[in-house]
Amino acid sequence: MAKFMNIVRCKVKPSNREEYLKKIDEMPKFDGQISAKYVETKPNEFFMIGEWNSEDAIAKARPKMIEFLDSLRHTLEELSSELGVTDPHSGTVVIEK
Repeated sequence: MAKFMNIVRCKVKPSNREEYLKKIDEMPKFDGQISAKYVETKPNEFFMIGEWNSEDAIAKARPKMIEFLDSLRHTLEELSSELGVTDPHSGTVVIEK
């Protein structure tokens, strides 16, 4: 079965950095999620990379993921009026080494 990945970019308000990191550290793994990694690419800019068992698994987890995001929204900067506070992407893993 092909794995599925999601990648989400966000920018954290500098004054909320510690709160954001604490909540992320305490976040439970969602059903169907294999792993989640958080990468800081610039000061206070993060990418979350999630690995999932399947596209169906992430679809089922989406309501709980949005609920969790809602608890963090106040810590995030708006990326743009079109995107809001996150820039999410997802897709099927085509090559894994």
